[in-house]
Amino acid sequence: MTLSGPISLHGGHSGEFCCHAQDGLADIIARYIQMGFRQVGITEHIPPVQEKFLYPEEIEQGLTVDLMYQRFARYFATVRQLQAEMADRIQIFAGMETEAFTGYLPHVRHLVEKFSPDYLVGSVHHVADICFDYSPQAYEAAVRACGSVKDLYLAYFDRQFEMIDAVRPFVVGHFDLVRIHDPDYAARVLHPDIAAKIDRNLDLIKDLNLVMDLNLRPLAKGEPEPYPTRSILEKIRSRQIPMVPGDDSHGVAQAGAHVDAGIRLLESMGFDLHWPIPRLLEIKNE
Repeated sequence: MTLSGPISLHGGHSGEFCCHAQDGLADIIARYIQMGFRQVGITEHIPPVQEKFLYPEEIEQGLTVDLMYQRFARYFATVRQLQAEMADRIQIFAGMETEAFTGYLPHVRHLVEKFSPDYLVGSVHHVADICFDYSPQAYEAAVRACGSVKDLYLAYFDRQFEMIDAVRPFVVGHFDLVRIHDPDYAARVLHPDIAAKIDRNLDLIKDLNLVMDLNLRPLAKGEPEPYPTRSILEKIRSRQIPMVPGDDSHGVAQAGAHVDAGIRLLESMGFDLHWPIPRLLEIKNE
């Protein structure tokens, strides 16, 4: 059995459970229904494992690691309730988006055991424990920590490989997020050293039968293409790895945004538009 039609399997971040999002989760899901979605995945960020991984806005709101964990528990209770209440209108997959900072693997394993999500989105936002996508300044700090932009890419794809191999996420999130503040990304991903790591990671994704996220958030920001960039999309297509749209929405206004354009892109490149049903895969034993 497969899924088809408008879909997002990475997004649904809401102001209830994410400080850099807006609106209530029920309102966001109602927007998906209004747009004709028959299924959607909701994938709130996991809570941090240490205080140093709190975002500035979370600190400003007085949140702590314990309070973030409690909020995450409320998220799962809420999404499960909405899943049942809206079952006759939309199929909701209750997921979570992982991180890959120091201590993440036992933390993710605990969260999976505690909350039993329907599936995982595996993402990397940190290199050298710096959240490089938070701001241009944070990106520069990560570059300095690694030594160069090229070295940041290499470290990112190494951490991503480790995360994919260990976590086995059903969806690999925004594969080339490391390009976010790099104006020269299109050429940089073709550098032989970087391209070799990209190929290695894609081969692992193929071997594990995972799904990749056509992340449409860059289009919502006025950028010309989604994650991943076209040259990487072509490598994914050649390996016949499934690509599923993800709006990476952070509020009602973004819910379902650009999904139609994403589906048209996939169709034009010859991707299969029937997607496997999200499922929870077994995390690799330590």
